[in-house]
Amino acid sequence: MEYGDLMAATTRELYLETGISILADSGYSALKLSEVCGRLGVTSGSFYHFFKNWSDYTGQLIQHWLASRTELEVAAVQAVADPLQRMRDLIEFAVSLPHHAEAAIRTWANMDPDVRKVQEMADHARYQVVFDIAMELLDDRVAAHRYSSWANYVLTGYSQSTLPDDPETLTWAAQQFLDSLADASNRPRQSLALADDRQQATVGGSQE
Repeated sequence: MEYGDLMAATTRELYLETGISILADSGYSALKLSEVCGRLGVTSGSFYHFFKNWSDYTGQLIQHWLASRTELEVAAVQAVADPLQRMRDLIEFAVSLPHHAEAAIRTWANMDPDVRKVQEMADHARYQVVFDIAMELLDDRVAAHRYSSWANYVLTGYSQSTLPDDPETLTWAAQQFLDSLADASNRPRQSLALADDRQQATVGGSQE
């Protein structure tokens, strides 16, 4: 393939998604220009067509992660009228996140204050969307805080754990949360079961 063809086939989005794949597969230490270009089969010249320098790339990468793995989903669920269904959709998305990439970004955030700010923005947005749904269902700020904290503790804990990936158990834990919230709101549980095939999803490092 000629250089011009490679340029046409490669997009800024592909570069950013490749970065997330590297974080998921190999961790923060593997996030390097040579690895990004190698996975895409392009030269560094192609990279510099899209990004001014490595710092520009990593800055865009962490913003892309925030937008694509938090902000877009939060915005999407707002269109769902029923709050329990909204929570179910949010949980389905959270279970399917690239959890190894999530862990790698937290490692990165511990070393880079700019990345930490973005991580804090993501954590706050994830907390707030669950809090708002729980408030709508329960009208109790203390209970809403506890449910939102519960959801975020499970999500963060799973991503950070060194235990083997266990998507079936993660789905089970998410279902207990959803059932508990339905019970607390005195709403029926019907149609709230998470996808049966979720346990087949790869939620570790290979889903990107």
